[in-house]
Amino acid sequence: MLRQRILTAVVLLAALAAALSAPSPWPFIVLLAVAVGCALWEWLRLAAADTPAAALAGGAMALLALLQAYVWTNRGDPGTALATYRLLMQFLLPLAAAGWLVAAPLLLARGRVGPPARSPALALAGLPALYCAGAALTLMFLGRGALFVVSLLALVWAADIAAYFCGRAFGRRKLAPRISPGKSVEGALAGVAAAVAWVLLSAQWQGSFGHELAARWGTAGAAGFAALLGALSIVGDLFESLLKRRAGRKDSSGLLPGHGGVLDRIDAVLPVAPLGLLLTGVQF
Repeated sequence: MLRQRILTAVVLLAALAAALSAPSPWPFIVLLAVAVGCALWEWLRLAAADTPAAALAGGAMALLALLQAYVWTNRGDPGTALATYRLLMQFLLPLAAAGWLVAAPLLLARGRVGPPARSPALALAGLPALYCAGAALTLMFLGRGALFVVSLLALVWAADIAAYFCGRAFGRRKLAPRISPGKSVEGALAGVAAAVAWVLLSAQWQGSFGHELAARWGTAGAAGFAALLGALSIVGDLFESLLKRRAGRKDSSGLLPGHGGVLDRIDAVLPVAPLGLLLTGVQF
């Protein structure tokens, strides 16, 4: 099992590295479109039902992501590109960020993990959540480059790694026992601290997410927003755990051997990417 997990991780990292370093943006765009499409399929399986409609919705999401990227890379009508950019930045991303900042924590606080597993509201929430995260990462990559995207993802990875190891070593108080019994308050605090440390460290590298965040909000502001993003990454992780608990599943799917599904790997990125883009902006 461990060997399979390591092998899958190596393949995924190699694919991501190749896509990010390619001379064309399209390998990364295609990889991202496939990821959000698969993740939506998994989300709908957990919140609604494992039906052909869920697979069709995932495919439609992937196609929408590709079409949006096509428009933004100046291969479509410039007026349409600008209109969709404004719609995303002025309405969709703020809506998604508000959902993760307010609605998701309220649902987690209620902690209802029992039946009914199917929830039309939770199923529909997956559409803007996946679209906005994918669109935000696409705009970041097109407007600010690979370093910016990787340094933002590293914030999520740092928070996750610190929360896991510090939680195992020092965790005493349960963070959300009905949703994810393995997570602790101490681990969560360590994750937030790691996110802040990473942003302050990476702020020294021009072109990184931390550098842009500090340039816009100052060092204190960057530290505060890094803490918020670190906390949101935990919210995303817990929210997916809530979906899985309600559905009675351990993993979102078996697409990634040893790792579960795509949603299991990107759940913490979903709330971070939209707010991260809103905080730093991108020129269109």
